This record gives sequence, C-alpha cells and structure tokens, in this order.
Amino acid sequence: MEVVDSVLNEFYELCLTQKVISEGGVEYARDILEKAFGPQTAQALFEKITKQFQTKAFAFVRKADYKNLLAMVQNEHPQTIALILSYARSDQASAILSELPKKTRIDVVERMAKMDRASPDVVKSIERTLEKKFDNLVTADTTEVGGIDYVAEVMNNVDRATEKYIFDELTLRDPKLADDIRSKMFVFEDIVTLDNMAIQAFIPEVDSKDLAVAIKGSTPEVAECIYANMSTRMRESVQTDVEYLHNVRMRDVEEAQQRIVSIIRRLEDEGTLVISKGGKEDEIIA
Repeated sequence: MEVVDSVLNEFYELCLTQKVISEGGVEYARDILEKAFGPQTAQALFEKITKQFQTKAFAFVRKADYKNLLAMVQNEHPQTIALILSYARSDQASAILSELPKKTRIDVVERMAKMDRASPDVVKSIERTLEKKFDNLVTADTTEVGGIDYVAEVMNNVDRATEKYIFDELTLRDPKLADDIRSKMFVFEDIVTLDNMAIQAFIPEVDSKDLAVAIKGSTPEVAECIYANMSTRMRESVQTDVEYLHNVRMRDVEEAQQRIVSIIRRLEDEGTLVISKGGKEDEIIA
C-alpha cells in the first residue's frame, strides 16, 4: 500500500507539470496509467488522482448564502437550476428547493436525479452567465453531479409538506424514479422498518409533546410500532396526550415528525442505532 501511495503521489506531481498537460492533458495521463498498471488498476488510480487535482465548478455557490442563491437561480431554466443545485451543499439545495414554485420543484428534482455527468463546456457557459453576480468563478473537468443519492440527501432535509408534494407529483410523472429516490431516504413512516432496539434508542431523545403530535397524525402501524417499545406507564401517558389533542394542524404534525426523523438520523450518525431499509447491503451480522 505504501508503494502504491508513493507511486500515486509521484504521478500526481507529474500530472501537474506543464509538460504532461501540453502533451495530452487528462487523456495522456490516463494512457500512461493504463500502460503502467493495466486498465482496471489504472481506472481506480486515475479517479483518485483526478479528484485530488480537480477544481470543482461553482465553488462560489457553496460559499454563498442560500437567499442570494435563490435570487440568482429562481428565474433560470429548471435544467440550469438542477445543475447549479447539484454543485451546492445539500442544506443550500434543500432550502432553495422549498422556496421554488411548486411546478419548478418537480422539474428540478427530476432533472437532478437523472443527471450523471456535466459537460465542461456547459458548466463553463453557465458560469459565464453568472459572472456578473459572483466574482469567484472557477472551471472544472467533467465531474459527477446530482444523481439519486444526492437528491435523497436533499429530500431528507426539506420540510414534510414539500417532501410530500414533490413525491406525489413525481410519482405521477415517473413512479420508478420516485421509488428509487424514496428507497435512499428515511422518512417518519419508515419507523416501522426499525428494529426494537433502534426505536427504544430514539424514544427517550424525543420531546413528549412532539411524540404525541407526531403519533396523532401517523398511521396506526407507525403508532403501534412506537407504543410497543414503551413502558406500560409511558404508553398510557402518551396515549392520553394523543387522545386529548384536538384541531392539530397538519403543519404541526409534519414539523414534529421531521424533528423526530432528524433525531433518528443524528443517532445513526453517532452509531447509536442502525437504519436498515432492506437489501443485502443492509444486513447486519451479529
């Protein structure tokens, strides 16, 4: 491994010289790697190397306040917005997505999810149109942008109302794409997929008022799943709270459910619980 890292570092330095660039640039570098290590190893090394010296496009976007970004993109074509948001931080993209017109949201999400790679010429062209609004513009080689995993991360951070609207509309337009994105996410209804230990881990972290409001607007399956992992005393107390809740706004239910989901995601990040949504890669070996 030390030898490979040494070779990698040496080659990286080589790729930065004017000689290599003038004699063929990226393709020349790829050719050298293939001759030295073979196609399979060359591809792995090439990807690692290009990530090290690649300057990512729209660096100014990730440093900008989301309100300034919103003002910049709101009148752009959905494809342009999708490209820009694919280079943004997921929290920026979530905030902007929530404030776009409803129809535009669907167009943008669909285009982001189906995006794979962006042409350097297209990226440069869009950057040029934005140079009057932002001074710190950069150029980049082809790089992976958008995609289903990224959209799932963005959707995990939008409010519940926006999430529901987007999925309702996207399901009508492209059911498979909606399912693919949803399969990468964790939403409140997915509590039924958690094991008992995971549910018992997040319940003490949740505010009792949030728990009652969230359950009030949930399905019977989710409610029972949560109740089954409470002590008898706690269950009776929460059920009483739920019973006495009247005229609860859907917005309050969605916000409470979103806060609970945020706690579950935080606990997963901390290693306290595991979110498993099925599939071989999610199997846990005791």
